[in-house]
Amino acid sequence: MLLKILYLVMTYLVAGIPFGYIFVKIFKGIDVRTVGSGNIGATNVYRAGGLWIALLTGIFDVSKGFFPTFYALKIFGVDFAAIVAVVAILGHSFTIYMKFKGGKGVATTVGAFLGLSPLGVLIGIVTWLAVLASTKIVSLSSLIAVTVGGIYIFFSTDSVVLRVIIVLAVFIIYLRHRSNIKRLIRGEEPRIK
Repeated sequence: MLLKILYLVMTYLVAGIPFGYIFVKIFKGIDVRTVGSGNIGATNVYRAGGLWIALLTGIFDVSKGFFPTFYALKIFGVDFAAIVAVVAILGHSFTIYMKFKGGKGVATTVGAFLGLSPLGVLIGIVTWLAVLASTKIVSLSSLIAVTVGGIYIFFSTDSVVLRVIIVLAVFIIYLRHRSNIKRLIRGEEPRIK
């Protein structure tokens, strides 16, 4: 039991590392929170630092969801891995290192879901690309992709714990995107070029 508690604490602390903030600060000397949406995730990092810093941020944010979840699945089983997944998402979204303000959690959720269901993530990525190609709106693409991938994982598992966690994870993503959702409703959400 103590080992599992320590694992969850370490997952939260690692997932909370604000890579977007760190990389933009190191490579551009800019506080990413002062640019665009003020978010530390890859989309806003792209605005502040360009494509390569955004890709680097995305890779690290995916990794901090994937590795803790993947190893938890191998060591402890699916139910605990599901709990680890949501702790990673919370760690990124409400990081202790930035006064509990973090990213919107999409990349870390993708990583966590990848550790639980690679096929679910593949379905989500295909959905994301299709929606992005047709709308050019990153937030809408992310919301739909997380929903579709989450639905696949929900119905492909027998674990009640995992099903509850999937619903919770998708809810967190929607909660973190509430300002985007308001702009989408008003037709004011920016499109990428």
